[in-house]
Amino acid sequence: MRWSDHAIWWHVYPLGFLGAEKSAVPEPRHRLPELAGRLDHLLELGCNGLALGPVFAAETHGYDTVDHFRVDPRLGTEDDLRDLIDRAAAKGVRVALDGVFNHVGRSFPRFADAARGGAAYADWFVRDGDDFRTFEGHRQLVALNHENPAVADYVAGVLDHWLDRGVDGWRLDAAYAVPLPFWRTVTDRARAKHPDVWFSGEVIRGDYTSYVTEGGLDTVTQYELWKAIWSSLNDVNPHELAWALGRHNDLLATFAPQTFVGNHDVTRIASRLTEPRHLPHALAVLFTVGGIPSVYYGDERAWRGVKEEREGGDDAVRPAWHDGGDEEIQRLHQLLIGIRRRHPWLVRATTEVHSLGNGVLSYTLAGPEGQGVAVALNFGDAPATAELPPRAWRAEAGDPNADLSTGKVALAPFAWTVATA
Repeated sequence: MRWSDHAIWWHVYPLGFLGAEKSAVPEPRHRLPELAGRLDHLLELGCNGLALGPVFAAETHGYDTVDHFRVDPRLGTEDDLRDLIDRAAAKGVRVALDGVFNHVGRSFPRFADAARGGAAYADWFVRDGDDFRTFEGHRQLVALNHENPAVADYVAGVLDHWLDRGVDGWRLDAAYAVPLPFWRTVTDRARAKHPDVWFSGEVIRGDYTSYVTEGGLDTVTQYELWKAIWSSLNDVNPHELAWALGRHNDLLATFAPQTFVGNHDVTRIASRLTEPRHLPHALAVLFTVGGIPSVYYGDERAWRGVKEEREGGDDAVRPAWHDGGDEEIQRLHQLLIGIRRRHPWLVRATTEVHSLGNGVLSYTLAGPEGQGVAVALNFGDAPATAELPPRAWRAEAGDPNADLSTGKVALAPFAWTVATA
């Protein structure tokens, strides 16, 4: 197993987490040391990876980068970031950075030169009528020309610069918008010097597997499973989730997808679910199915927040850190992550469904030397029965009184069980 197979990430959006200004400031604010002080929380949760959102100099929200080699002054300095990386490494915590390489902010110096009519960097960007091509219609986000070898040289240089300074992995923003040969070029260059680097691509739609087999990435974000988890619970329709788990099994034949129920771009899971009693069900799925899971900061305490399609519409899901929230849900995260830690083979385990219908879903995952994990979920508000292969299952989470010895599990309304063998 590679180190990434053992990773469980705590995902932080630093500008929001640290209460930074909404737009660029001239002088460093040295906020990153506060984040370093939260590493013990990450470890107590059971995670061992810190996945950072944008930390590079940007105009506003961080995804409008203007200098990939400079830490955003709202967060601090390079020394602050390197100290965070060093302190994380000393505690056995891996660090991944957010690489925004599909587009840049309009203040990116090379674009500013091209916009003035300069020739030196004109071919770094693509003309689109009277302006330049942008990312999904966002004028402030100017798309790079990925057919230009100089752009690949630049991105490879950025990757190498920060890997040399102790970074372990990269989230590649908007990976779905970048040609696969470009990703293959820059990831191959990075691996030549840093063979243990881990690349996770943000892929919302499309052929997930091709980003690994053709693009050279290690994994992609499993949005299909994310949607199926909350949607099937809201609709009390386990068939949708079962279908998604079958698709997930297909992906696991090639790579371990990056799984989640929340991130900086989506409504928080506690707000997305219409029935609060379904939150443990969502977490049970996240921490038992194959893949590399992540926890978005605050989700471990059932923070709420709704994403809106407007300017500033992400603010509610990217708040400053505070100590409030549901401690019972945090303890549930710790319990489920503990089960996963004791069964590290789950990272590439496939699911076998046993009961499906009438608001019930049950499945098992088989490990080495006869090990196994069983999950039984009652989505509905009426008692139900789930089937599991008869064996000496031990209930470890959910209903503490569940009897799994007969192969039939009685589930109270909204009940769930995670068991091991």
